[in-house]
Amino acid sequence: MRRNLIRVGLAALAIVLVLAGAALAAKEVVRSGNLELSDNGGIAPYKLPAHGGAPASARLEAEVATLDGTQPPALQSVDLEVSKTIGVDAVGLPVCKLHQVLATSSSAAKRACSDALIGSGSAEVEVTFPEQAPFSSTGPLLLFNAGVRGKTTKVLLHAYVDVPAPTAIVVPADITRIHNGPYGLEITARIPRIAGGAGSVTKFQLNVGRRFTYQGQSRSFLTATCPTGHWGTRGEAGFSDGTRLHVLHIFSCATAP
Repeated sequence: MRRNLIRVGLAALAIVLVLAGAALAAKEVVRSGNLELSDNGGIAPYKLPAHGGAPASARLEAEVATLDGTQPPALQSVDLEVSKTIGVDAVGLPVCKLHQVLATSSSAAKRACSDALIGSGSAEVEVTFPEQAPFSSTGPLLLFNAGVRGKTTKVLLHAYVDVPAPTAIVVPADITRIHNGPYGLEITARIPRIAGGAGSVTKFQLNVGRRFTYQGQSRSFLTATCPTGHWGTRGEAGFSDGTRLHVLHIFSCATAP
């Protein structure tokens, strides 16, 4: 039986992470009715200072499958909180504007906003039109810095897939500093309708990381510490059929000597 997968982010990001060299956490799985959501990821490096914040890179992964193999409902929203040991710093990074990447191919988006690029990966979309067999399309995924406003860092997630014609899907997302117990970042994203509502994102993988120089100082878009040996994310993903799947995922890390 074919299973349909969906990688959530955010992603919007949210932003839950791992790169080569980092230890992978166990995959977390939650279910509601016919829908199953799993997520995985982590940060790199695995060994981090207890205080101060070290430059870090990330990998975001999540999956949704329908238990009966049918196309999953469309992902509409992502709301996540991330441990306060993870930081985001985009001050001084070039900014990409929404109009620069709307209705553009991946190569055109890169040309327009190459200096603002902070991540890349891939996305898969499944589409089912009435009286037609479902089909899938995979395309590149790009993440751009869209500017800092107060406590909020704005980003743009750009996917370019055939649904059935080549189409740019742009998802604006906010990453906001908060103070909520162990959580210090809130990530929110609203996903637009794909193929007039006939499409569902069915796979999502994103690597995030960017070093840059600002006012003569070396900086990193992501920073991380490991004072307790773990960090975590929690939140929910909302779907077009009204289902809301709740996620709580604890990741391990090690304190560098």
